[in-house]
Amino acid sequence: MLLDNKQVAIIGGGPGGLILARLLQQKGANVKVYERDTDQYVRQQGATLDLHHETGLRALREGGLIEAFRENYRPGAERVTITDNNAVVHYTEFENNPLTDLDDAHARPEIDRGPLRDLLIASLQDGTMVWDSKFAALNKNGSGWNILFDNGTSAYADLVIAADGANSKARKYITDIERIYSGFTIIEGNIYNAEKNAPHLWKLTNGGKVYAHWNGKAIVLSAKGEGSLSFYTITREADNWVTDSGIDFTNKESVFTWFKQRFSDWGTAWYEIFVTDDSYFVARPQYYFPQDQTWESLTNLTVLGDAAHQTPPSGDGVNQAMLDAVLLCEALCNSNFNTVQEAIAFYEKEMLSRASAITDEAMEQVENMLSENNIKFMLDFFALNSHG
Repeated sequence: MLLDNKQVAIIGGGPGGLILARLLQQKGANVKVYERDTDQYVRQQGATLDLHHETGLRALREGGLIEAFRENYRPGAERVTITDNNAVVHYTEFENNPLTDLDDAHARPEIDRGPLRDLLIASLQDGTMVWDSKFAALNKNGSGWNILFDNGTSAYADLVIAADGANSKARKYITDIERIYSGFTIIEGNIYNAEKNAPHLWKLTNGGKVYAHWNGKAIVLSAKGEGSLSFYTITREADNWVTDSGIDFTNKESVFTWFKQRFSDWGTAWYEIFVTDDSYFVARPQYYFPQDQTWESLTNLTVLGDAAHQTPPSGDGVNQAMLDAVLLCEALCNSNFNTVQEAIAFYEKEMLSRASAITDEAMEQVENMLSENNIKFMLDFFALNSHG
């Protein structure tokens, strides 16, 4: 095997990096995952994730983790309600039975990010995770790399895989191709103990998801298993709006003032998001990489997931990262390439081609989600794609 007697380093402990570590260890590779978090439980992450049959679920199957997933996913959380600006329901899947057949090709089972991360970490060999390792730099060392971290530590690896997400610091050692602002910005937040702190929206979400669309704007709600409600707004905003708007996104009242103005044609039902102090907000401008991006493959460094091919949110990001992991592992371990560079080049060619098509689809989807008559688009989309 190409990786015999080689040390592999994965930068970033998200789903893509973790499932890659699992797959490589199954093949006998020596792998370390370097993660910036100080420990496994220091923070909880974002909204729920829906894993797809041919991508995320495929990766879990190949990693022997589908039963662990079955124990942790949330049947019923995949059910969607679509409302207008006044929280009036136009479509709901709550009459559908909760999803139980994980072999259904149309299955999109939901799992919270925390439990997914936990089950992936639990599948790794002891000592694989190296916490409190915020990436700082790479220095060449022979045919490999010295990896430097913010805390002053370092490590050597023969092969480095950058899986450090949308704000990747390791990608620049592969390419200087920059991200492009999509024109969309998300304000993400989380309401803890939502049944108490946002009872009407909690009831509306009913353990699943709410997509609210009206007049070029959107709000998405997702219930989480530990009782919190994640939400995000999606609006068209100018480049640098986050820094130039004067909004203090750490201050609830500042964000609420913006919301009432920006969503002035929406009803007051959504104000419940801002009632409690048991919440947080963060601004996330959305970027993508050029669809025609390409680079010369290296001998000892490659990239996967958002670090390689970030797109606006379309429900496919984590799934594509996990598929990257499957295909990269296959190239490195299951193929008859003569060198690691040949394997990387084969993987990257397919990955970039696939990512180009996914980016086109994601951009078109978000454009439609923020179109003037976006609620009609959403209703038509779910009418066409419903398998309940």
